[in-house]
Amino acid sequence: MLAKSSTELVRQKNSVLVLTALRRHGPLAHTELSDFTKLSSATISVITTDLERAQIIEKAEQQAASGRGRPRVLFSQRRDCGYLIVVIISSDAVQYSLVDYAGRLIDRFTEERQQNVSGVGSFVTGLRDALNRIVARSRLSRDKVLMISISSKGLVESSEPVLRWSPIFGREQIDFAAVLRDEWSAKVILGNETLLVAAAVGRQEENKKGRDFRALAALSLGHSIGLGVVRRGDEGRLQISAPNFGHMLHLPGGGLCRCGSRGCIEAYAGFYAILRTAFDVPLDTIPAKFVPIAELDKIAASARQGSRRNIHAFRQAGLALGNGLSRVLSLHESMPIAITGPGTRYYDLLVEGISEGLAESHVVRMEGMPELRVVADEPTLVFEGHLNRALAMMDDDIVSSGVVAELNSQTV
Repeated sequence: MLAKSSTELVRQKNSVLVLTALRRHGPLAHTELSDFTKLSSATISVITTDLERAQIIEKAEQQAASGRGRPRVLFSQRRDCGYLIVVIISSDAVQYSLVDYAGRLIDRFTEERQQNVSGVGSFVTGLRDALNRIVARSRLSRDKVLMISISSKGLVESSEPVLRWSPIFGREQIDFAAVLRDEWSAKVILGNETLLVAAAVGRQEENKKGRDFRALAALSLGHSIGLGVVRRGDEGRLQISAPNFGHMLHLPGGGLCRCGSRGCIEAYAGFYAILRTAFDVPLDTIPAKFVPIAELDKIAASARQGSRRNIHAFRQAGLALGNGLSRVLSLHESMPIAITGPGTRYYDLLVEGISEGLAESHVVRMEGMPELRVVADEPTLVFEGHLNRALAMMDDDIVSSGVVAELNSQTV
């Protein structure tokens, strides 16, 4: 019995390797699967047969470009094996996306958040309605959805889908599994938005550099300030973390932050902080939960035209960011910094302060200024981070559920 269990565990692990290869490289032929997974041809044959019988993958023929010779047989995920709903909560809107098992977007809509309506109760009601609507629009039953992946800025419980604190709801916590349990059998997961961004940027960097990739930080600028760090671990796997960077101390007893503390980095670098500095608003003024981009654009336009007060507002924000980044590099190591989020539109006004703040770090003085790069399309990175994480978990859950083993035993 023990030997059979061990054999099944090995088969599950190898099945996940095959599904992971298909995720990363798209449809693959038998020999390509063997190359990417380092599994023998015989093992690949057994696994693909099992996965195809379980209706997890399917195969299709691809005619050679020349039109001659035997067509290639390519394996890929079966699109209707299951479905994923991605929910991205931002300061001013909530985006809902329906994705099939192959990772293809089926449907998407965005609902604006009413700034004068607050509280978890109204949000949860809207969330339930929207989830039901997105499956109804595609005529899917709820039990076909295997996973609901949610993201938000803020503090996220590491082991459960619980939002402990967020700039939108403050200390009002949300246990997403609990509020959706009555209607949905799908697994519910929750991720910090900037962590997902770092994961997506790190995956792109790893695809470019391979084993040469070491580490990278992703800094998100906007209404909130977030940071994700991705590093290659000892076993070669990417390790991703999202320290509470925006609420690290920048200046003791400084400006009031949305979290209720004083002197946080966000209290000097978030959109509300730049607005506060530009208009000389007292530092103990309760921060606005949301600042329209148009207001920041006006301040930026004035700064670019030479307004010293507004230049100072952006420079102070950049300095707070640079000081915070210098501490991160001192704790970890020097690494490239990818700057994302809606605040990248003001990068030209922030970069001087960021560089000055970084230059105060010993590691920067010794090793030089880290590479700063702007990655403007943050929404795409957030979505990619969702897909990378959720679909990999779906693969593992499907294989470990015993469906493949059960079908395999029925044919013996």
